[in-house]
Amino acid sequence: MKIKFLGAVGDVTGSRFLLEGDKSQVLIDCGLYQGRGSRARNWEKFPAEPTKIDSVILTHAHLDHCGYLPKLVKEGFKGKIFCTEPTAEIVKITLLDSAKIQVEDAERKQRRHEKEGRKGPYPEVPLYTVEDAESVFPLIQAISYKNQTQITDEVKATFYDAGHVLGSSMIELVFDSNGKKIKAIFSGDIGRWDKPILNNPTTFDEADYVFMETTYGDRLHEEKGPSVEKLQKIIVETVEKGGNIIIPTFAIERTQELLFHLSQLLREKKIPALPVFVDSPMAINVTEVFKNHVDYFDEETRNLINNGNSPFDFPSLKTTRSSEDSRKINDVKEPSIIMAGSGMCTGGRIKYHLLSNITRPESTILFVGYQARGTLGREILERPETVRILGAMHEVKARIEKINGFSAHADREELLKWISGFKKAPSKIFLIHGEEEVTASFASFLKEKITSEIIIPEYSKEYIL
Repeated sequence: MKIKFLGAVGDVTGSRFLLEGDKSQVLIDCGLYQGRGSRARNWEKFPAEPTKIDSVILTHAHLDHCGYLPKLVKEGFKGKIFCTEPTAEIVKITLLDSAKIQVEDAERKQRRHEKEGRKGPYPEVPLYTVEDAESVFPLIQAISYKNQTQITDEVKATFYDAGHVLGSSMIELVFDSNGKKIKAIFSGDIGRWDKPILNNPTTFDEADYVFMETTYGDRLHEEKGPSVEKLQKIIVETVEKGGNIIIPTFAIERTQELLFHLSQLLREKKIPALPVFVDSPMAINVTEVFKNHVDYFDEETRNLINNGNSPFDFPSLKTTRSSEDSRKINDVKEPSIIMAGSGMCTGGRIKYHLLSNITRPESTILFVGYQARGTLGREILERPETVRILGAMHEVKARIEKINGFSAHADREELLKWISGFKKAPSKIFLIHGEEEVTASFASFLKEKITSEIIIPEYSKEYIL
């Protein structure tokens, strides 16, 4: 059995790992590349033959883990796609939203490039359409946590709670290689301990190989208490100036966690009773999935809901599905909190809210999630004098803030806590899903703590397991 790394090495997007045996091929995750420097790979021919891949296993429903599925199916994949039930529901929302954005962005770029008399770096056609996205749905098969499933004749998989987003999973794979039974753990995105809504990440006793994410392997997050206090302070100060708080949010988990904290701050009257807009059909739809899967929540959140204090429904919360309602937000004169996607500002409605607020000194652009290199969000976070949004340059006069404490990814100490949970050290640990310098930093840190062989794989390289 061998593993080939087709994404999320030296990068935090494009998660794709191909497990190849004598009789079968299994793809773990099938994500989109999202940074400007790596998006070209989305347009390249897939580096494995899609018709020969038997199954896809998804760790969760974020675009960088599932967003390439429509193109894989379009190129001939016909196997099963395994994931948890919440992931199955959210994947459908994610892919439809992505397809619509792909089509809209392609049309917009084509018009702009025709006007400017030039061509862009990518084809001016969508990577895939809504119809392509819908072709994925019949292939999805939902399974429960802790139930071992036969993926192919050679490979069995068990899903465990990753504590990252609703339905997110760590995957335990068992297979024979050279007459020996092998156990491999794919961490997916490792969540955090004592976060609202979700349970803590699963830890394991043993494995031969571990494939471990390192997104925040070089830093520590703020604690929950100070993060909520900082959120409160930013809101109060921005409202006093008469500005808006613009929050680029990921529709899956980050929006719901922010609603949890905002509803609590409003109940306790720690912030003014200002309008809170969730301007994202995708986030609204995902929140409905949350409401339907309370059994996946932690005890604290279940108790809140049972006591009539659902964090997903409070008086000043306003949801906007239509484009017309989205545009009307700009007519609101009083200060507001506006949450919109995408979380890295790579597309969607957030760009229009940035246009309306980034030149206003009284407004705040607040980032609460990871901003990958090459994204508009990362560019704004670095506080340039001007920034290009929707084809035009704009002065950056708004207040730019970042709160790390709301991250759904484990930080360096939490990553160490997770890998140290193994009672028997794995033979080899492959460090993935991190920018190069971050992964290198965490590798050095980890080598001082555990005895396992630490490997930083290269793109497209194969390793025998």
